[in-house]
This record gives sequence, C-alpha cells and structure tokens, in this order.
Amino acid sequence: MLSLKLDSSLSIKKEKRIFFFFIFDKSPNSPREVLLWVSYNMNKPLILISNDDSIFSKGIKTLAKLMSALGEVVVVAPDTHQSGMGHAITLDRPLRVNKVPDFLPDVEAYTCSGTPADCVKFGKHYVLKGRKIDLVVSGINHGSNSAIAVIYSGTMSAAIEAALEGIPAIGFSLCDFGADCDFSHTYELVQKIASKVLTEGLPHGIALNVNFPAKQEEPIKGIKICRQTDALFRESFEERKDPYGRSYYWMDGFLQNEDKGGNTDEDALAENYASIVPAKFDLTDYKALEVLKSWDL
Repeated sequence: MLSLKLDSSLSIKKEKRIFFFFIFDKSPNSPREVLLWVSYNMNKPLILISNDDSIFSKGIKTLAKLMSALGEVVVVAPDTHQSGMGHAITLDRPLRVNKVPDFLPDVEAYTCSGTPADCVKFGKHYVLKGRKIDLVVSGINHGSNSAIAVIYSGTMSAAIEAALEGIPAIGFSLCDFGADCDFSHTYELVQKIASKVLTEGLPHGIALNVNFPAKQEEPIKGIKICRQTDALFRESFEERKDPYGRSYYWMDGFLQNEDKGGNTDEDALAENYASIVPAKFDLTDYKALEVLKSWDL
C-alpha cells in the first residue's frame, strides 16, 4: 500500500517554503521511503505592520491576524502608547528593540522604543534589510483618524513613512477609543482593501487613510472614496493640582466641522460607511504657489 506524506518544515530565506513529498511503500516485501519530488515554492507578499497604540493593543494583533491570510507578516511597533506623535522621529536617544516571543503563530514581531515612523524605518532598513516589502499597514487604530486628525496621527505617519519610501501603504482606524473595542465588522473590508492594494498597487507617495465607523446594529453600508474633511480641533485646557500644589494641565477639545462641501470622510462615517482618503506627504499648495509668484518680492 502506498501513502503520501507532506513535509513543509523547511524555509529558505524566509521567502520560500519548500514542500517535500514522500511516497511510503508499506507492502511487506519492500518497506521503503521514496523521495518523490522537491520543489513547490510558495511566494507570499511581504507585509510590514506598525501602529501608534503599541504592540500590546488589540488593534494591531487583529490586523496581524487578518494580514496573515494575505502574506508573510512582520510587526515592528512601539513599546508604549504613541498616539498623537505625528511624524516625529527619534534623534536624541538610542532605539531599543526587542523580539516578542509568541506574538502570533508564524508572525515575527518586535517592540521598538521609538515612534511609529521610527518603527517603519527600522523595519525596512534593519529587520527586513535587502527584502522587498510589498505592503505596509498601520493600525487598526483605536479611534478615528479622519479630518485633521491625519496630521497628528502616529498611525497615519507610519503609513506615510512607507509611502515616502515608495511602498504601498494603508492606515486603518476605527471610530472607537475603547481598549477592548469590537473590530469584527471591519474584518472583511480590511482584507478586501489590502488585497486590492497588493494587486493594483498605489501611485508613488500615496497612502490610504481608511476609517471605519464603530460597530452598530446594522452592518457597514460599504466604502466611500472621499476627501479629507476641512475641520479643526478646538482645544481647551483643564488645570489641576498635584499633591504639592503645583499646576498641571490636561488638553481636551472637539472637532469643529463646518465643511458643507460634501463627499468628506466625516460625511461617510456619519452615514455608516467606511471612508478612504488618498493621502500624500507633499504639503505644497499649488494654487497658492501661483499667487505668491505674483508678489513683488
């Protein structure tokens, strides 16, 4: 009697998995194992993941699980909360990086003492040095990064950092700040959007800012491709006293949205759609450029 055994235990350069097929001849007169063939290679897309809520957040583990179905996943994420860090990089102290054991099966993960932008830089130029990264995804953020939040967002800065390097990138965010928020209604769309970017690519320098409404009784209605809302945060500062009588302050505020132009990310989210805004790092205002050229300077 012949039986077939598959052994896929050998990896080469972390990029290719080789499958060994053996035929077992179990007949009494010829007990032997015969190597049938060796060669089947599976090349998976290489996906780098980061965030700003730290490697210990529920969102990044959720994203890593979803991306594992699409390719080989490597995670480099901050070891502490980095929300609101924007595109800061670390220049005044060394970076401390540690491998995370048992983060997820088949997922290589590292903590980094730096910012989200640091994490992407370190992931590309050290952890994955010499390898082609097919996609960088950031998130899933606990909280919205729509409208002007994109400027302050560490989540989106990780994605923009990848775009600077010419790597297709996506920042995913959920409009729910809870530490244990429910991401389940986003699973299908996260994979759908990431798969599309892996297949189609993105224009050079572009990262997608994807926001999902918090889970509601009805499912997300779909996806809207839209523009960034023209809105501002209006801050206030609450003064408090420490045990020694010294003042300290907590910043609070709200989003003041007076944008009535339509087709904005805030509009989409309010209507229970996921929003996608293509974002870029070029902050030049080209209309104003022409106005300034007319100045007598």
